[in-house]
Amino acid sequence: MVKPRAGLVSVVLVNYNGADDTIAALAALRDLSWPVTDLETVVVDNGSRGDDVARIRAAAPEAIVIEAGSNLGFAAGCNRGAASSSGEFLAFLNNDATPDSNWVESAIAVFRDDETIGAVASRVLDGDGVLVDFIEGGLTWFGKGYKPFVGEIAGTLGATQRDVLFGTGSAMFVRRTVFETLGGFDERFFMFYEDVDFGWRLNLRGWRFRYVPESIAYHRHHGSAGSYASFKEDYLLERNALFMLYKNLEQSRLDEVLAPALALTVRRGVAVGELDSGQLDYRRGADDSVATQEVPRAALASFFAVDQFVEQLPGLVADRAEVQGTRTVPDHAIWSLFGRIDVIATDRPVYSSGYEKLVDAFPSTVQETGTKVLVITGDPIGARMAGPAIRAMSIAQVLGTRHQVVLISTSEVEDVGAPFPIHQVRPGADRVFSRFERWADVIIFQGHALGHFESLRASTKTLVVDIYDPMHLEQLEQARELPPATWELQVSDATAVLNDQLARGDFFLCASERQRLFYLGQLAALGRVNPANYAEDPELRGLIDVVPFGLPGRDPVHERGVLRGVVDGIGPNDKILIWSGGLYNWFDPETLIRAVAQASTRHPDLRLYFQGTKNPNPDVPEMAIVGRARALAGELGVLGSAVFFNDSWVDYTDRQNYLSEADAGVSTHFEHLETTFSFRTRILDYLWAGLPMVVTDGDGFADLVRSEGLGVVVPERNVEALVDAFDAVLYDTAQAEVWRANVARVRERFVWERALEPLVRFVDHPHRAADAAVASRPRPATRAPRARGLRRDAALVAHHLRNGGVRVVLRKVLRRLGR
Repeated sequence: MVKPRAGLVSVVLVNYNGADDTIAALAALRDLSWPVTDLETVVVDNGSRGDDVARIRAAAPEAIVIEAGSNLGFAAGCNRGAASSSGEFLAFLNNDATPDSNWVESAIAVFRDDETIGAVASRVLDGDGVLVDFIEGGLTWFGKGYKPFVGEIAGTLGATQRDVLFGTGSAMFVRRTVFETLGGFDERFFMFYEDVDFGWRLNLRGWRFRYVPESIAYHRHHGSAGSYASFKEDYLLERNALFMLYKNLEQSRLDEVLAPALALTVRRGVAVGELDSGQLDYRRGADDSVATQEVPRAALASFFAVDQFVEQLPGLVADRAEVQGTRTVPDHAIWSLFGRIDVIATDRPVYSSGYEKLVDAFPSTVQETGTKVLVITGDPIGARMAGPAIRAMSIAQVLGTRHQVVLISTSEVEDVGAPFPIHQVRPGADRVFSRFERWADVIIFQGHALGHFESLRASTKTLVVDIYDPMHLEQLEQARELPPATWELQVSDATAVLNDQLARGDFFLCASERQRLFYLGQLAALGRVNPANYAEDPELRGLIDVVPFGLPGRDPVHERGVLRGVVDGIGPNDKILIWSGGLYNWFDPETLIRAVAQASTRHPDLRLYFQGTKNPNPDVPEMAIVGRARALAGELGVLGSAVFFNDSWVDYTDRQNYLSEADAGVSTHFEHLETTFSFRTRILDYLWAGLPMVVTDGDGFADLVRSEGLGVVVPERNVEALVDAFDAVLYDTAQAEVWRANVARVRERFVWERALEPLVRFVDHPHRAADAAVASRPRPATRAPRARGLRRDAALVAHHLRNGGVRVVLRKVLRRLGR
């Protein structure tokens, strides 16, 4: 292997009787923004006739020119060029393509940002830069690679980065170490699909092939393929498709598709040659004295392709053993990268009818695959949803574009028209839940799911635990006003639930870097920060990563009036402060109400609206702070005049109307441990609606508001600071516009598709935690309490009898019956 020079990019071109194109490509490489000192060009001449080599050397003396002596084909030519180069990165460019000036720089920036990326696919347009040549690749179940958008007007198509199965060999980049590990392109292919095969193998080894639209090349299609008869091209395409399938598919999938793929190849030859395959039937009465007949070579291409597949089987068997023995990713983990697997290669009626017969007889050939993902939430799914349900729905929606997803709620379920199945499974209904557990490859859950279902506790599937809500810290505040023994019980129970999850999970989702550091400490205490997990992942991002709450990708649209001129006491021109989401004991609405009462004497048009007081989850009781806040507003004489409470909960799809009518968002809380590690999802509503905001100091979002200039950060319990903040966000128009512009800029970081990227990457390549098979992996000393069940209920009855008496027990029973 060549010892690469760090930072050097080696561009490899293969020439075959195309000196004019090659010289034009080399000239364009001199105009790159990439430093010439960090660029190496290598030209492999595949036995061109005439003076191609002399002309190329004269026109590009800086290039390394290798004379192959004969036509090695594109795959072997690229391998020969790579072996003769010395760059850390290899770039492959068709000789009839020219790069944009940022072609190299844009690709290398992506490599340097992410070590998991093994190759980069460029955005390839036609020679005029108008039509698409490559922005995405697909692969059919029978092995035919294709470009879905080829020939369409480029416009904004393919404008965003994403992972792909393969890049086009006309313009792509590979880390040298990856290229050498994979053994380069398969030279048996000669040309066609060697790039598809390479990308497939790269993905199977756990690297990512990243499409980078900023890396642009222009392809004129004057190259070598045009010098061959079409039947030779068809022969290579048919043969190489079979090569790929045999080498790269998992055994179970290969068993399903190989026979239909072979039959379809033969059928294509019959269709292209317009042959009558029934003519040898005894019943046809043909003239048996005629022993020969003419068959078009276009038809023979398919038959010969099948025979050459048989001929090459000894080598393919060895290569298959290598691919399957070194793969780290199952087929279903990358199946979403294949695109549509049922694209028919030709519209000839005989072929089409044969295709339909085959897929009817072998339905598994076109069945969708991909990772089977089960998402579990304990919150109700419906028109009114709180944060956990919104998060679970959003996870399911984003993953559902790539994988098979089922969402389960252990609470209530309404039809919300989701593009994936949603089921209600009551806590303890393990017989029902176990069917979903057996189906799933990956299970993502929040809350108390481990305590609800024994089959989840015993599962060997990949478990993703969503711990964005530190429930034990929440209980420190939520249960503070309960009797000491009950407070202690609820905190210890929540801690035990989290410890149980942290001991069992394979991948954890938290909401911020603050939370991540906090949870790493808890994981370390449980023994999960260990050599097995650390060895290949010293930052432990593969064990726990930041997946914050997100925003919809679309802007909010005001569809109907909900506050101005609708709520009695709120006029069309009033200044509205909105409190999005619910009221919980760890918040400080009382200081806020006092500040509004004081400020409203100077600003009689000031209004504060609390958007939700009754959580849609029946298991979440109304907090004591709700009653205290109402009472205070009444005492100060501002209830229904300056301060308003929604007695229920705003529908999820209706919240945009409330936010759109507000002038600013507000969130006030106390400074304590829950605040330090909280993630206030209501702030995301304000970002989404473009609202400047007033927030209390002490949490991560306060740091964001301060550093990005999104509004005003105030000390806790400070009425005067809040009054001054109202003046700024509501009545200083110029300053408010600056804040709104900053909010519009920052909110792009939090769209769900971006927020969920670490989870998407994991589900694309799911795996158990590295310490899953370690016999000494620690388990929690005590089992987490059941969230439901007779045993749990009996324990609670005993506790409340000891610490509150019969009256408390009766009150608890009546509340449970009411829910």
